Amino acid sequence: MTITRPGPAEYSPYHIPYLRFVPEGTDPLVLLQRQPDDVRALLGSLTDQQALTRYAPGKWSIKEALVHLIDTERIFAYRALRIARGDQTPLPGFEQDDYVPNSGADARLLTDIWAEYEAVRTATLLLLNSLTESALARVGVVNGNVLSVRALIHVLAGHEAHHIQLFKEKYLACINTKKATD
Repeated sequence: MTITRPGPAEYSPYHIPYLRFVPEGTDPLVLLQRQPDDVRALLGSLTDQQALTRYAPGKWSIKEALVHLIDTERIFAYRALRIARGDQTPLPGFEQDDYVPNSGADARLLTDIWAEYEAVRTATLLLLNSLTESALARVGVVNGNVLSVRALIHVLAGHEAHHIQLFKEKYLACINTKKATD
């Protein structure tokens, strides 16, 4: 089953930047299946010390960014489950800037973060692959905005693609600059 692109009535303007990271005609499930390999290819050889890198003062470390991806995926999968099952209870938003400092990510071993990342992605894909066409089309209210399950899946894939771009352009550039000056 291919998950078609959501129409504009299925998401809020806030989600548009993430949707742009999923190219037209791309199945977001295929992207979600491939992204762990992409993230591992970029960051898999880092040491725990390197994973504490922040590309600027006040920015998250690589460990914090990875745990943010895990947290966001869990929340989005929960939202997708609730909406797909026909639950019409409005769902709250979440404040990522509250989650990250309370995650304890920098004190964790990178191997543990990777194991959690992979387990969460596996669970998410099993859930999303089980959904019917009618479940994918269901719409709920999240953070005061209409959001379909299909749009949620696209946003989840786009959110991770956004962070992959940050890892490439900001974090790894910072690590490579540090290596060059050492």
